[in-house]
Amino acid sequence: MEMHQVRYFLAVCKAENFTRAAEACNVAQPSLTKAVRKLEEEFGGPLFHRERNRSILTELGRRVKPHIDRMAEASMAAKQDAAGFFTDGAVKVRLGVMSTIAPTRMVGFLMRLREEVPQLELELKEDSGTALIAAMTTGELDVALMAMPTLPNTLHAMPLYPERYVVAFPAGHAFQQRNAISIETLKGVDYLTRVHCEFMDHYEALGDSRPLTVNVRYSSEREDWVQAMVVAGLGCSIMPEHLPSMDGISTRPLKDPTVSRCVSLVTVAGRQHSPALAAMVRVAKRHVWPVE
Repeated sequence: MEMHQVRYFLAVCKAENFTRAAEACNVAQPSLTKAVRKLEEEFGGPLFHRERNRSILTELGRRVKPHIDRMAEASMAAKQDAAGFFTDGAVKVRLGVMSTIAPTRMVGFLMRLREEVPQLELELKEDSGTALIAAMTTGELDVALMAMPTLPNTLHAMPLYPERYVVAFPAGHAFQQRNAISIETLKGVDYLTRVHCEFMDHYEALGDSRPLTVNVRYSSEREDWVQAMVVAGLGCSIMPEHLPSMDGISTRPLKDPTVSRCVSLVTVAGRQHSPALAAMVRVAKRHVWPVE
């Protein structure tokens, strides 16, 4: 059953005449008659008694009419809801953010988003890149901010800004005297592992065969714990250059090799964007992302 058949059926019910119903629907009478006949074929019997100047419902027609009424009401309610999508209060987008992305890099974008789409409500979920990919695939998230070296072909990435990896260490560390730090220099140093870090994925993607031979002292899923341990002098850690946020952390660029990543706005390829998500993507394209 198609919505134009519903509309034509109800028009005949109201007018009790095929000609007047066709005029009310602004359609040729043969087209309306054909649509009603297809509806009768679908229901398995005549819906109207056709008299000379009047068409009235059959018993079958009276039985199905309440169901068709509800379909028409539901269709109208859906149209009204869609029409008021941006005017009747907040609209929500479920945004996933990789836990290694610095919030400070997002503030300017979020402020512009609030200015241009003031009724937008963002529901943020912070997790690892792998978990966000899974959530995007299953429809739990609408969009995500990620920086993975590769993505499934079911996802589409819109690059936003590049970011280098640096070595973070406490004030007074021997690394303070260096301008940059190589993989070889890190050999045997006390190291703090960031569990959700995707650094090794980017490093291995370069094809550099040298292993990262560090002395792992602690591991944590929480970026703030790792930074606090760096400040306390418990070890060093490799992290994106904009992630360190605590006083007392010094950083130097990682060289030989230089490893970097690209933070992207990721959506599901081929999945239609809601008006809210489409607006968010447009703002992200126009926003000037900081690169320093």
